[in-house]
Amino acid sequence: MRSRGLASSLRHASTAVSRAASPRTRPFSSNAPPPALREQAPGRNSAPSNPAIEFPCLDVLETRSATLQKQVFARSDESGPEPSYTVGATQIYHCREPLILDHGGRLQEFDIAYETWGQMNPDRSNVILLHTGLSASSHAHSTPDNPQPGWWEKFIGPGLALDTDKYFVICTNVIGGCYGSTGPSSIDPSDGKRYATRFPILTIQDMVRAQFRLLDHLGVSKLYASVGSSMGGMQSLAAGVEFPSRVGRIVSISACARSHPYSIAMRYVQRRAIVNDPNWNRGFYYGRVPPHVGMKLAREIATITYRSGPEWEQRFGRRRADPSQPPALCPDFLVETYLDHAGEKFCLTYDPNSLIYVSKAMDLFDLGAANQARTAARRAARLSGAALSSSSSSSDPICNLTLPDKPYEEQPESTLPSDPDAELLAPPPPSQLPQQQRQPQPQQPPADLVAGLAGLREHPVLVMGVASDILFPAWQQREVAEALRRAAAAAGVEPRVEHHELSEEQSLFGHDTFLLDVENVGGAVRRFLG
Repeated sequence: MRSRGLASSLRHASTAVSRAASPRTRPFSSNAPPPALREQAPGRNSAPSNPAIEFPCLDVLETRSATLQKQVFARSDESGPEPSYTVGATQIYHCREPLILDHGGRLQEFDIAYETWGQMNPDRSNVILLHTGLSASSHAHSTPDNPQPGWWEKFIGPGLALDTDKYFVICTNVIGGCYGSTGPSSIDPSDGKRYATRFPILTIQDMVRAQFRLLDHLGVSKLYASVGSSMGGMQSLAAGVEFPSRVGRIVSISACARSHPYSIAMRYVQRRAIVNDPNWNRGFYYGRVPPHVGMKLAREIATITYRSGPEWEQRFGRRRADPSQPPALCPDFLVETYLDHAGEKFCLTYDPNSLIYVSKAMDLFDLGAANQARTAARRAARLSGAALSSSSSSSDPICNLTLPDKPYEEQPESTLPSDPDAELLAPPPPSQLPQQQRQPQPQQPPADLVAGLAGLREHPVLVMGVASDILFPAWQQREVAEALRRAAAAAGVEPRVEHHELSEEQSLFGHDTFLLDVENVGGAVRRFLG
């Protein structure tokens, strides 16, 4: 799936890349001492004190840019070097009904790529919807059409966490992704060109509504369970909140009910790494050299958040890749080579625009009652008018970045703004807080979140967290569980939430525990599902 580019743009990009790929020489005369000094030091030659440090890691990036640029010109149709971002055969559901999105955009029609395992029973009551993390495809387990191991290969199958002797498991690639579902790299049917950054802003709830269109197509009126980890755990909770009567059990692993500032900050920096790559071209890089340098850096940043410091201490320590060599400014310590490898594997296998859009959806996630009410009001206003007409959507709101009038300033004291959309001001230092408020993490969920999760008060819910997780810290899963308990208590019903937290002794794998710990994570899911 590739787009056409303009020949003039390609020539310009070629010139830029060839310059970047060529050896760079800098005259040392710019750093030479002034003539007066040279006269005072007779016999000093013009050679530098030390040779310039070599950067083979940058050579790799420049060589890849040059190679990709050659591929651009090698294609007679100018379709570009970007990969197709496919991972094998999938099923495709094409929905022709418009999808109105939470923040003002729409998809006039869209595709959902999905894969299935097991057999659906006659009354379609054994269906489990498995939700993916940020960059995962629908290929959670091998299939006859695609025998490659999936990202949850050891969790799906007879007798495993998602027992295919009992359940019919469906996994989709989310809208906004690049593995078969409609996303920024897809063709806009309105004009036959790539969406790029004309693609509308998404929310986790938008992704879930698209998934339920697929369930409608398959004749599934109610899920036996909604299961997910990381962003998938967000989707799993959102599915229950959006469609409480259509979801039976809920499993949310290493996730949250509202994104917290640390995770937002880390995803923001990843996006900045991509958009600051000159090849990003404001998202219109299809048919040109993709922003692989920024994408690699974004993945390296993400990888830091996926694992834990104690694991890396055991795995890498302070060991260098080759202690016999002098220290280098390229990957030198083993942990640096690990991050470099992670970035290399990823930089051309996932669409950078998809990372931007999907990660932004994670940032926007908030199941609090106030946010749900504001979103519902926006959607109602759009749906009450001509929003579902087949005419051009040029009158739809456009999502633009609005910079503040003045830079952020530290606030002298904490106040709660009356506007729920306003930015929370900086809290006071811990020394000024009452003793019971000096803990480094919330001790009870806010009332707004309890109200937002009230629709799940009678649902069986499994919430799992990992003490070594720094991206979705364990207090966030405790917050979800406690909010569900409080919602049940407020309604006078028995809570049906199970909460499991793996200690650092049980798992040092941090956020990636949900991908690796078959015994603890898989075992808990299997027992919960019954």
